[in-house]
Amino acid sequence: MTTKMQAKEIYAKTTRHFLRPVAEFLDDPTVSEIMINGPETVYIERRGRLSLAEGVRFASPGALLAAARNIAEYAGRPLPSPVSALQGTRNSAGPHSVDARLPDGSRVHIILPPTSRAGVCVSIRKFTTSTLGLAELIDFGTLTSEAAEFLGIAVALHRNLVVSGGTGSGKTSLLNALSTMISPDERIVVIEDSSELQLQQPHTIYLESQSPNPDGGGAVTIRDLFVDSLRMRPDRILVGEVRRGEALDLVQSMISGHSGAMTTVHASTPHDAAVRLETLCLMSGIELPIAVARMQVAAAIQLVVQISRFADGSRRIQTISECQGLDAQGNYRFVDLYRFVANGRDSDGRMLGELQATGSQPQFAELISVMGLADQVQETQKLFVDYL
Repeated sequence: MTTKMQAKEIYAKTTRHFLRPVAEFLDDPTVSEIMINGPETVYIERRGRLSLAEGVRFASPGALLAAARNIAEYAGRPLPSPVSALQGTRNSAGPHSVDARLPDGSRVHIILPPTSRAGVCVSIRKFTTSTLGLAELIDFGTLTSEAAEFLGIAVALHRNLVVSGGTGSGKTSLLNALSTMISPDERIVVIEDSSELQLQQPHTIYLESQSPNPDGGGAVTIRDLFVDSLRMRPDRILVGEVRRGEALDLVQSMISGHSGAMTTVHASTPHDAAVRLETLCLMSGIELPIAVARMQVAAAIQLVVQISRFADGSRRIQTISECQGLDAQGNYRFVDLYRFVANGRDSDGRMLGELQATGSQPQFAELISVMGLADQVQETQKLFVDYL
């Protein structure tokens, strides 16, 4: 343990040394992402907006490569020789990119030339120890208190929920906030490629995939962890992000008794989220007719929460939609229960508007009384009025 702690402290100090040009951004809590596009160009994301970090540069391509090598070596995935990396020649024995983590938990992706024409590129998504709840997201304007109450009820009713959105839209933060509505009495298994979720419930097990060793062995995939999770008697399974064939395992678990699952997916609309999951199911390596994959996805996902990053840098829920199966033509049928209605901009250029109920009633409305949750209905009475 002492040796491990010493190694971590050494890594923290050396990494700090190599990343001196961007140290101010690593320390700035308002900066969420640092993008190093070669030694002379650095961009940052602050409060949802990208900007060029004027005058910030690394001393040389070698200095940036040294920082990348230090990070990669601690992750157990050494980069190719400095000569080949700086000359932009492909080393078939080494990786072209590496995923790693800084000592504080920030996620790092490194990509090397010649794959990257700009030189060594390093993207750092900063880790934050502060966990936003739904109350904070209401204050930020991400959603309304009424919509938060509805989502809290949906979580309590064990609806299978997908958070959909683009890169940097706030999917993980929203999933983390929604997880606060899970009962502390439940056993939760969290599965991620790179650990980001921070649940408040005491009975939470975190599983993280592992990249292969330099010799190609030792890899642990999300699919491997999903199989493990089903043997761990979970009340809930949360998958940080579905990217590959593990979508089929998740979908099949949703329709076979493991209700209340949550995950995120890259997609621009609820319909696209369903199609994305369907496509990923077909990438599982299991022979599956498209029609069967579509039927399973339609039966599995019940709510899709679509979140977007707006032009003003704000992150807001665009729609909360219910998947109501397939229509007569075999297409996904989504009904918006809440939809963001814009109302211009304020004097600072910030988008005005709010998430409003559409008047549609969810198909699971009758469960509100069956499951004894009628006392939780305050602002959402119009959605459940027939069953109160």
